[in-house]
Amino acid sequence: MNQIKKTNSVSGKTDNRMMSGTDIIAQMLIRSGVSVVFAYPGAVTMPLHQTLTRYRDKIRVILPRHEQGGGFAAQGYARATGKLGVCMATSGPGATNLITSIADAKLDSIPLLAITGQVNTGTIGSDGFQETPMTEVCRSITKHHCLITDVKDIVRVMKEAIYIATTGRPGPVLIDLPKDVLVSQCYPDFDAEMNLPGYCAEAPDPDPKTLSQIAECIGEAARPVLLIGGGVITADASEEIRSFAEKTGFPVAKTLPALAAFPTDHPLSLGMIGMHGTVYANRAVYHSDLLLACGVRFSDRITGKVSEFAKSAKVIHIDIDPAEINKVKKANIPLIADLKKVFQKINGLLENKVKKDLNPWYQSIEEWKKEFPLAYDHHSPYILPEAAIEELWKKAKDRNVIIATGVGQHQMWTAQFYHFSKPRTWISSCGLGTMGFGLPAAMGVKVACPDRIVVDVDGDGSFQMNIQEMATCCTEKIPVKVMLMNNQHLGMVMQWEDRFHGANRGNTYLGFIDDPEAQGNGDGITPKVRYPDYPGIARSYGWKSRSVSKKEELSDAICEMLDADGPFLLEVNVPYGEHVLPMTPPGGSVENIITK
Repeated sequence: MNQIKKTNSVSGKTDNRMMSGTDIIAQMLIRSGVSVVFAYPGAVTMPLHQTLTRYRDKIRVILPRHEQGGGFAAQGYARATGKLGVCMATSGPGATNLITSIADAKLDSIPLLAITGQVNTGTIGSDGFQETPMTEVCRSITKHHCLITDVKDIVRVMKEAIYIATTGRPGPVLIDLPKDVLVSQCYPDFDAEMNLPGYCAEAPDPDPKTLSQIAECIGEAARPVLLIGGGVITADASEEIRSFAEKTGFPVAKTLPALAAFPTDHPLSLGMIGMHGTVYANRAVYHSDLLLACGVRFSDRITGKVSEFAKSAKVIHIDIDPAEINKVKKANIPLIADLKKVFQKINGLLENKVKKDLNPWYQSIEEWKKEFPLAYDHHSPYILPEAAIEELWKKAKDRNVIIATGVGQHQMWTAQFYHFSKPRTWISSCGLGTMGFGLPAAMGVKVACPDRIVVDVDGDGSFQMNIQEMATCCTEKIPVKVMLMNNQHLGMVMQWEDRFHGANRGNTYLGFIDDPEAQGNGDGITPKVRYPDYPGIARSYGWKSRSVSKKEELSDAICEMLDADGPFLLEVNVPYGEHVLPMTPPGGSVENIITK
């Protein structure tokens, strides 16, 4: 491909003042519209932090209590707004602590800029103190990465990094900066052009012939399903998707990242598809004759056994990234394009078209919904996690709430029983499935959306992995809420132990094992003694807190959490034997779904 030289909105006159690398970085962030950075300092990046103190009126620097927390907070900021999230760390262990959050952003296509410090250029390759070759380490988990060795390159490289992170299919970009480059000086040229050979940010316009083919298939289908993924959120195409579904009458199945892209309560919604998706969503796809897949990557958690997935359907796959086409599921009609543009044009083509009679298809789906509803035991004497999530939704649905989660059973129950209706109100680690994501991500969301209530639904296993960010929330006055589902176990792993390993426990109990009473109170369900004391820990961090174990206390406790002025932790004690159902075993198909 031809070499590309472009400029973007980052512009300005060549500065006639000599500036340090750190001042140039600060100026580039400001010129790019960045107003928040999550950064943990160290010896290498200290000059950058010192410089940023002079720009406090333009850039808020938030100190996380762990670099991973900063990376996830930057992701939360990006996921809630669609804007660039920025995190920074020093060299060596500070930089490597960002790796998980970078990998997480790559799999979920999140625009993230990670800036890391590096040892002096003359020391690189000598195994110097706190030296890590970050560009090599992160080569396969970034969309782009660069080690800057000349202060004069900072403007151009930062333009390129921000442009790449935020265009096309978004993703994380790493910039590694040696200390001597940070403190070196030059006359910066803020009009420097980008130099990106081979990078094409804009998807081609939808091919009219392909659109006509798609429209023809839409008119012929008797058992269609519209399958939407996270790309719908990224493309800001939720309204176009909803309009299309209502024009055509297509039932809509959603992947985990797309839960908020189409209203859960809409009559055409099939809910979530995949391993813990609804039986009726999975059956509809299995029996469909047309699968219109939009912004999905056909993850194994969605398809199960690929050869059985939509085996009788004509597959139309629309995605902005050519790499996703035919990667997992062969497409009969592929289209590489921006989803928003595609559905604007398709909706225009469908104007005044008569809908095909899909009533027989709707009847089949309704029968599956009646036979296999999402349900739980409403008569249980305990607070079941499904009931807690449902009650949270009832109390939060009219309050403009954004939900973040950790990873595990609580994440899946939230996906099933919280009824999302608006884009960017569901913030979760989907592709990488990273425990410890929930609290710091919620922190970043709240910084981005200070007028919204932000609730992290978490599990005791996931929550403890970044529990230190409670301190950040208190000192930085970030009043997030945490509804902690405490079952004293690594719940999802425990569920797999129960289902596939004869209930043999292999290091999944999280209580204090030296307490003989901790693993039960005689009913085989509920631990008698619960450790750690999460409400006590919360109070020690300056949070308000409450713990509930009785069903009749739950509603009032959730209202107290939502109404609290500052950060608040609500511990909900739930049975440890509850399983997330339905469940399709790994590599299984519709025929293997476990429902009880």
